[in-house]
Amino acid sequence: MEYYRPQVEDIARRICQEQHLALYDIDEKMSGKGRIITVYLTKIGGVTLDECARFSRALGAELEEFDLIPDRYFLEVSSPGLERPLKLKSHWVSAINEKVAVQWTDQEQKHSTLGTLIEVDQDSVILDDRGERVEIALKSISRAKTVYLATPKGEEKE
Repeated sequence: MEYYRPQVEDIARRICQEQHLALYDIDEKMSGKGRIITVYLTKIGGVTLDECARFSRALGAELEEFDLIPDRYFLEVSSPGLERPLKLKSHWVSAINEKVAVQWTDQEQKHSTLGTLIEVDQDSVILDDRGERVEIALKSISRAKTVYLATPKGEEKE
């Protein structure tokens, strides 16, 4: 997908702008049926199924018109979900004040933590892990995602 990804991203971003959505990520994998291209959309308040369907029809039509992808492919459009991967700096910025789980390596030693993301700067992120500030270099992070912690019934926040 490397050689056609920039064009697919450009088209997806333009359609997102027209439909008041934001492009979160594009993923590609191969399956027995062929290539699967998954486009993840987001917006404040969440993305609806109807918005995903409308976006999918618009993107699919343009991909067919421009014939960008030479192989057989399947297009999937989805929200990244409550627990979404954090890969790009824009993902990190959009997750400020959310709970995040992070795995990283520091001097050959593996670490992991769960905390509230409080800051993102040029080279690192800062989490609050039960009152302790943890600064992690972005380049040392191997995996990260937002974490949804449901409030048990009867303990709703006031």
